[in-house]
Amino acid sequence: MGSLVGHVLPGFAFLALGLWHLFNNIKLFCLHPNTFNSSTWFPISKLRHLELYLIMLSSSASISMELFIGPRRHHPFDIDGTIPSNHLRNFEHSSISMSFLVYAAFALVLDRARPKAATSEGLTLLAAAAAFTQQLILFHFHSTDHMVLEGQYHLILQLIIFVSLLTTLMGIVLPKSFLVSFVRSSSISFQGVWLILMGFMLYTPSLIPKGCSIHDEERHLVVKCSTEEALHRAKSLVNIEFSWLFVTNTIFVIIYTIFDSRSCLRRKRRVLEYSSLIISYQPEQDDEEEQHLVSKSTQKTSFVQMGKLVGHGQKM
Repeated sequence: MGSLVGHVLPGFAFLALGLWHLFNNIKLFCLHPNTFNSSTWFPISKLRHLELYLIMLSSSASISMELFIGPRRHHPFDIDGTIPSNHLRNFEHSSISMSFLVYAAFALVLDRARPKAATSEGLTLLAAAAAFTQQLILFHFHSTDHMVLEGQYHLILQLIIFVSLLTTLMGIVLPKSFLVSFVRSSSISFQGVWLILMGFMLYTPSLIPKGCSIHDEERHLVVKCSTEEALHRAKSLVNIEFSWLFVTNTIFVIIYTIFDSRSCLRRKRRVLEYSSLIISYQPEQDDEEEQHLVSKSTQKTSFVQMGKLVGHGQKM
């Protein structure tokens, strides 16, 4: 993860997952406001567990990159079988990916076992909360130096992860709360946005703050500042970036919610109008069939009566 690609790719994964959850939560609440129920994953009609498969695939790819592809000699351990100091962060990052892999596998098993719905959702939320807890703890006790500029980015990232963890735990107690699911989805997407920003701001030389530069320490790029004043200025810039990005993200999710809700309501209104047309058409069709049957019965009766009259005339 200690590179531009190592931050941007997981960032896009979190961003896509958060937007997918945001879209489905808005859609579910719009269509079924009285029976809305919180969920940590959403099935797809043709391939029900596609979301969980993608989480497991991306988590496995991340573990492979951190432990086997990224390290020198493609081996995570030293010659004597110990973990080298410069590979500690690789094990920390892979442990985060492993926790999300376990969550996705656990959610898949629970859905296929099909226990009671409430129990299944509660256990799945608990597994997701465990993954966010793992992520929060490992970033908090990260082996990377927290005194440099990267530590400020990680500190703010921990706040975003804490919101995801808190709303996931709240979803167990308040499974029917749309706001809890809405904030959780927004925080997951914001995690992705912040990771992408970290990747570009920490590993693009032209974006490094004044008085700071990129240094290579044991195959790990670190931004270091020449003076205490330059470091203080750089951290202040990180806080400003977070403030602007937080406002932008809030505006985006609210506008997105409004437009998505309106489109959902329009679709719902068209479905209701179509249903009412079918219902109103059915009685008219029944009346026409009934009138047709009555007319046929009347014609049959008249023919019978005419036959009787003809036969009576012949007898006379």
